[in-house]
Amino acid sequence: MAGSASETGRDTARGSAAQSGWTVFAAVMMIFGGAMAILEGIAAIAKDDLFVSTRNYVFQFNLAGWGWVHLILGIVVVLAGFALFSGALWARAVGVVLAGLLVVAHFLWLPYYPFWSLVLIAINIFVIWALCVGPQKSVRA
Repeated sequence: MAGSASETGRDTARGSAAQSGWTVFAAVMMIFGGAMAILEGIAAIAKDDLFVSTRNYVFQFNLAGWGWVHLILGIVVVLAGFALFSGALWARAVGVVLAGLLVVAHFLWLPYYPFWSLVLIAINIFVIWALCVGPQKSVRA
């Protein structure tokens, strides 16, 4: 009986370590993605002709205005990434929402920087998945 209790404790510890590992992964990727959004925003604000836009794209925006959106969203995402290290449930929920907003923002950013936008969309989808996997309590009989 004592052996099974220690085995259950080890399984729980292993499970929580793996789940906190996904949270740390999501936090680091959010900080990275937010930093990249900040740099994109600064580049778009500082020099409008830095980016080449495809013609006749469905979504056409003012690049400087879009740069401000990326800059502000990037700052908020970096702060949320640091908040994820606390392990709070609200930080996970905010992280999912912000990563979703970054997916939409980078989708609309496709005509200006297509390859990098696709990379950051993939990273943010992994962040959403990692945050939704989250800590779960196992029920054992």
